[in-house]
Amino acid sequence: IGIGDEIKADAAETIRRMRDADITPVMITGDNERTANAVAKEIGIGRVMADVLPDEKREEIGRLQEADHRVAMVGDGINDAPALTQADIGIAIGAGTDIAIESADIVLMGDRLGGVMDAYEIGKESYRKTRQNLATAFAFNGVGVAAATTGLVHPVFAMLAMVLSVSAVLANSFAGQLLSGEGVNTEFALDEHTEGEREDGRAAAD
Repeated sequence: IGIGDEIKADAAETIRRMRDADITPVMITGDNERTANAVAKEIGIGRVMADVLPDEKREEIGRLQEADHRVAMVGDGINDAPALTQADIGIAIGAGTDIAIESADIVLMGDRLGGVMDAYEIGKESYRKTRQNLATAFAFNGVGVAAATTGLVHPVFAMLAMVLSVSAVLANSFAGQLLSGEGVNTEFALDEHTEGEREDGRAAAD
């Protein structure tokens, strides 16, 4: 008799997105090597560490860090808590255990693995926008304040430069959404199973 966890529907797609982003996926699991290799092969993971105890997971991540790798750990169980703490970024699945959630830096809503890459892309875009905004602010204020203090321009023009700086930062941050007509999305994606349970609950309530 073979027993194993069901592979999440979006696991293979998430691994593909990782590879496209030049992120190397590594599986670290307490499962036996045969099961781990079968799962890894199905979803496209090339490097597998199996039969690993909780403290050994933390040690393995430490070795990766010592080899100058930046490590993001994704987990949802009690056994993952030490590794989530050790990793540069710990990502917990929201449907996991409380201790895993408390140990993580990022908590994903629901149980979609695709949320890992969504978080990565949001973080990367936010960091890019932050750098652009800092450069814009320093360019406006640095030039405007320096010119005003040296008497090259009237202080009113320096104040105008500050207003333009704030306007440029806001435009850079929100212009894409405003031009495309996108609003703030507060609806979390639900898989078919979750949606089905919700519909069943409504039917029972009726």
